Amino acid sequence: MSSHHKPAARTPEAAPQKKSWISRLGPGLITGASDDDPSGIGTYAQVGAQFGFGMLWSMLFSYPLMVSVQLVSARIGRVTGRGIAANLRAGYPMQLLAPLILLLLVANTINIGADLGAMGASLHLLVGGSALWGAVGFGLVSMLLQIFVPYSSYVSILKWLTLAVFAYVAIPFAIDVPWREVVLETIVPHLSFTPEYLTAFVAVIGTTISPYLFFWQASQEVEDLRAAPGELPLKRARRQAPRQLARIDADTYVGMGVSNVVALFIILTAAVTLHQHGVTDIDTAAQAAEALRPIGGRYAFVLFATGIVGTGLLAIPVLAGSAAYAVGDVMGWRTGLEYKPREAKAFYAVVSASTLLGIAMNFLHLNAVKTLFWSAVINGVIAVPLLVVILLLASRRKTMGEFVLSQPLAALGWLTAGIMGLSAIAMLALWAAR
Repeated sequence: MSSHHKPAARTPEAAPQKKSWISRLGPGLITGASDDDPSGIGTYAQVGAQFGFGMLWSMLFSYPLMVSVQLVSARIGRVTGRGIAANLRAGYPMQLLAPLILLLLVANTINIGADLGAMGASLHLLVGGSALWGAVGFGLVSMLLQIFVPYSSYVSILKWLTLAVFAYVAIPFAIDVPWREVVLETIVPHLSFTPEYLTAFVAVIGTTISPYLFFWQASQEVEDLRAAPGELPLKRARRQAPRQLARIDADTYVGMGVSNVVALFIILTAAVTLHQHGVTDIDTAAQAAEALRPIGGRYAFVLFATGIVGTGLLAIPVLAGSAAYAVGDVMGWRTGLEYKPREAKAFYAVVSASTLLGIAMNFLHLNAVKTLFWSAVINGVIAVPLLVVILLLASRRKTMGEFVLSQPLAALGWLTAGIMGLSAIAMLALWAAR
């Protein structure tokens, strides 16, 4: 975050209160669960409908890559006491950062609009009424909660909302699943190198490893740091490092595990129901829920549609908040959800603008698939340079002190950057060939 800190009476390296392991989960868990937003659900449902069990392996493949990126992001926040963008601002020219942050803002806004549309459509399927005004209501509620509820209270709401993603874990147990075949296909995949299969893989990687998640988890580490008496950036409080780094590791492994397990179950649900009944083309998460009703039954339909609303309520503040953190930190503004609106006007202006523009997108009746495609293209383009500068940042002793990246984590991070780079090139090549 920015250099503007709230004055707080802190005792350096004060003895922390012992917490249960569940209560210690926070930034990683919320980040991972928010990755399964309505747009992601639509992508995973389409992959399952189109290829059946053929892409389940991608969730195992992407898990260590996702963990590595989020571990690096979280450590930057906790070690330095500043968000990613604030650290980048100190080490890189504005000419490099400004276009990347602008593209992030655009991609997040498109994603917000698509998510709100899916939430409104799901509410319409569940209870009737106007899908458009449902989207408007969800957007306004999310925006007002972010602005007027302090982070220390709001984070509890977000934690409870992570339970929404488990709706997708429950669905396959309500329908007939050939579990032996599922396990074999997941562990020993039958790869295909058709343009359609490659496009689906690119979509899955782009959905799983999204730039907004980097900024959010790092910034939430800083929020937690500032909200906890006695906690300091690890560069200034070495004795806190073993406890905090162990917590970050556990939080991130669990959070990304939740993300990928849920995504796997969404692909599985679509494969068992839609794919096996010849439904191979799904445009949105809401359409997947509707198609599921006559095949999987009312229970599966209600769980799927309710999950879209719940995950959307979790994802909208993450999308809007991560954009505001990135823009605010680069501009040197006061940033943080713990501040009152009058104390961080510019930060909350970005939260409001991205949410309101997302709401406005639904009045334009844009094609959901095309808007999400462009969002994926933008994310694919900016993810690679962002990963590169983040990895370089986390390897600088000037920034991280003695907490520079270990060789194994750095190697996995660079492998992820390489895979994301190839994915971005493949995605752009496939788009150009259309």
